Amino acid sequence: MRALDISVVGATGAVGTALIKLLEKSEIAINRLRLFSSGSGARQFKFRDQTYLVEALRDIGDIADTKTDIAFFCAGDDVSAKWGAPFASQGTLVIDNSNSFRMNPDVPLIVPQVNASSLTVRPPSRIVANPDCSTIQLVRALKPLIATFDIHQIILTTYQAASGMGLLGCKELLNGAQAVIEGSAGPPAERFPVPLAFNVIPQIGEISREGVAIEERKLVQESRKIFGMPHLQLTATCVRVPVKTGHSEAVYVEFDDHVRLEQVRELLANEPGVRLYADEIRDGYPTPRFLGDPADVHVGQVRVNPENPRGLWMWVVADNLQVGAAINALLIAQLAIANNLIGET
Repeated sequence: MRALDISVVGATGAVGTALIKLLEKSEIAINRLRLFSSGSGARQFKFRDQTYLVEALRDIGDIADTKTDIAFFCAGDDVSAKWGAPFASQGTLVIDNSNSFRMNPDVPLIVPQVNASSLTVRPPSRIVANPDCSTIQLVRALKPLIATFDIHQIILTTYQAASGMGLLGCKELLNGAQAVIEGSAGPPAERFPVPLAFNVIPQIGEISREGVAIEERKLVQESRKIFGMPHLQLTATCVRVPVKTGHSEAVYVEFDDHVRLEQVRELLANEPGVRLYADEIRDGYPTPRFLGDPADVHVGQVRVNPENPRGLWMWVVADNLQVGAAINALLIAQLAIANNLIGET
């Protein structure tokens, strides 16, 4: 494969910064790298022994100047909605990390370990969507179970970190925590509905008239699309917790028939990219602060419901900036390259 021209939109944010580091270590040959910020430019990055200046997206005068082979969008819904299609119209494969295109029927929603076959042909829109971070770790943990058993329903609660709201979310958490420790009320909430420090917030995104938050709706719709199961019964409560990075999920899966714990553990242990903590006494269980490999989905506390032999609990933890965003985006790019989906139509 020839060396590629690659752009990163949202290069100065939490996901963009993580993605640039992954690209630098990857084996992708890069001819030209362009870094864009949705705000002001002027920041510099060192990348493979060269220095790159971040450009302000708003300063682009001619959309033809955005032509590149792959553009990673890591700047949020508004930026993707405005710039994603114009980039794609220049022949660029856009890999978008926002919610702007995920449920568009012309846009594949890809987790390469789960539904790589959905990206075997060039998307009509030339846009590929990266799922929500909480969805990615969930479907990767569920994949071997859904492939083996008939699922009746899935019920889960997420415990999502401040970094889900970017660098400003982390800053707000840390500043608020310091203020509480010092005995003051702290700054008002800006990135969260109420102050997050030493708190738990059962709302992520706007709440509909039915009482369902956006994040909860995303989990349902995206999981159904990724698995190709439009009638999958899944319901969730999404909670923001005062953790800097790393999302956790308590997942309850109810099967049509009785389930054997030994078989479930074997399936999870053999699933690539999943680390199973099979023995809680010896191995413990995963927590977001002390995760091992940030490229893995970590699964522990796997147990059959003693009151219902068709029910199974799992505790699923992953790095939301890595597994939940940057790594998945890079894997999508590598999959597209392998399938010869880069270049002119």
